[in-house]
Amino acid sequence: MTSLLTRKKDRIDDLAEHGESLSRDAFRRLSRNPVAILGAVIVLLFVLVAIFAPLLAPKDPYVRYLIDEVRQNSPLPARPGFPLGADQNGRDVLSRLVVGARQSLIVGVVATLAGLIIGMLLGGVAGAVGGWIDTVLMRFVDILLSVPSLLLAISIAAVFKSANQWTVIAAVSIVSVPIFARLLRGAMLAQRHADHVLAARALGVPERSIVLRHMLPNSLSAVIVQATLTLATSIIDAAALSFLGLGDADPNRAEWGAMLGDAQTYFDIQPSLAIWPALCIIVVALGFTLFGESLREALDPKNRR
Repeated sequence: MTSLLTRKKDRIDDLAEHGESLSRDAFRRLSRNPVAILGAVIVLLFVLVAIFAPLLAPKDPYVRYLIDEVRQNSPLPARPGFPLGADQNGRDVLSRLVVGARQSLIVGVVATLAGLIIGMLLGGVAGAVGGWIDTVLMRFVDILLSVPSLLLAISIAAVFKSANQWTVIAAVSIVSVPIFARLLRGAMLAQRHADHVLAARALGVPERSIVLRHMLPNSLSAVIVQATLTLATSIIDAAALSFLGLGDADPNRAEWGAMLGDAQTYFDIQPSLAIWPALCIIVVALGFTLFGESLREALDPKNRR
């Protein structure tokens, strides 16, 4: 009996000394996952292009270089100096695609962060306090969830008198609030009956410290993973609002959704004018989705292979 206890103790000591942390183990799994690597490469390239867009754009995206050659607002095909052609206003399509990456990144990141903060406040309060406060907050979240996300974003954007970049961010962020709220509330309710929380409560630790130091930190991993996936949805929703004419009212601003919407009139003449911004939206959304799903799998022990 003594030897068995000794072996178990030695095993526990060995795991404590040489075992891997969750973050290190997740990084190791991600580095060996080709899907995660592909998603990370796409995301990294997108971020770099967005940050250095003014330096990478071959021309000024707002100057109408070929306006004298445009006939009846018809776009121009590719030619030397304009590898992807020019739009109906004589502006370089490639430069507008490059600069449009920055607009998509700003809207996607800010909208996701805003939705994350508001959703964490609602979900955290509901999961920590419970009772009638939990009931009221979750019924409000259920109302938001009952409306399809894109329809809700369109409805919110249409409420504003004049559309601009901030109205798009507000509409897209509100759509993501119930997702984060539900996710964090569920994780905190699961933590409420965890052994370490019960032990802390038995030792007389104040409830506020239990929530902030035990329940909340152990509930954030799923929320962080969801934020990565929501970035893809935010970029798509923002592009959809611009496509429908509910985005930034400035016609000169380079934005993928607006470029896609403007190209519909000339699709029969020059389909590439719509194909390029559509490909940018698809590839970037795919990159965030691949990386987010791989991160979810790496952090969730039940999904580890």
